[in-house]
Amino acid sequence: MSCTNLFISLMLLAAGFNLLCSAVPLPSEVSNMDNSTDHKNGSTFLYFAYGSNLLKERLQLKNPSATIHCVAKLKDYKLVFGNHKGVASQRWQGGVATIEQSSGDEVWGVVWRMNMSDLESLDRQENVKMGTYSPMEVSVSTNDQDLHCRTYIMNSCVYAPPSPQYLQVIVMGAEQNGLPEDYQEKLKSIETNKYEGHLPVMDELKKAVKKHNERTQEIVPEDLPS
Repeated sequence: MSCTNLFISLMLLAAGFNLLCSAVPLPSEVSNMDNSTDHKNGSTFLYFAYGSNLLKERLQLKNPSATIHCVAKLKDYKLVFGNHKGVASQRWQGGVATIEQSSGDEVWGVVWRMNMSDLESLDRQENVKMGTYSPMEVSVSTNDQDLHCRTYIMNSCVYAPPSPQYLQVIVMGAEQNGLPEDYQEKLKSIETNKYEGHLPVMDELKKAVKKHNERTQEIVPEDLPS
C-alpha cells in the first residue's frame, strides 16, 4: 500500500471529528505550575504538543486522558527534525520532531489537558529515562492568554529528514485541530526521506481511528486498506 493511499484513508476517517480547540519540572512540581494544572486539586497538567502528538488518536494510544484545551504558539522557537545522537527512530524510520530556540520564529501546536496519572506514560513515550528527550516548561500564547505547559526537547539532536508517514501524522493533527493555514502549508512543504516501508505504528493509528468511528457510529469508508 502506498503512503498516499494510507494517508487518504486516515484523513477520511479523521475528518468526522475535527476539534475546536529552562527548568525541567519533576512530576511533583508539575502540579504547582501556574495555569498548567487543575487549580482545584492539581490532578491534571497542560502539555504542549508540536509533533506527532498533534493528532489526537496518536496521543491517546498511550495517554487516554488527553483532551484538547486550545491551540497555541511557542514564540522564538522553530520546529526541526532529527535523531538523538544520530540514531534513526525505529518507530518512524526517520527524523522526528523537536524544537530549538530561534529568535523571531514560532512553533504552533496543541495544548492538551491530561491527568497526572498519564504523566509517566507520556515521559515513557518520549524516552525520557533513556535521555532521548527532556521535559521542560514553556510559556505558549493564545489570542488572549499565556499558558505554562510541559513539553519535550530532544537531547543531542542530529538533523535528519522525517519519513513521509511521520510527516503525514503531523499534517493530519495540524488539520484536525485547525492550526493556521500558512503553518499547515509550511508543514506540508517539509522534505522527507521518502521511506516507503511498512510502519506498525500506522496500523495502530488506523485501528484507533476506526474504533473511534465505531463508537460514534460514523460510517467507515469501504475502501479502508487492510
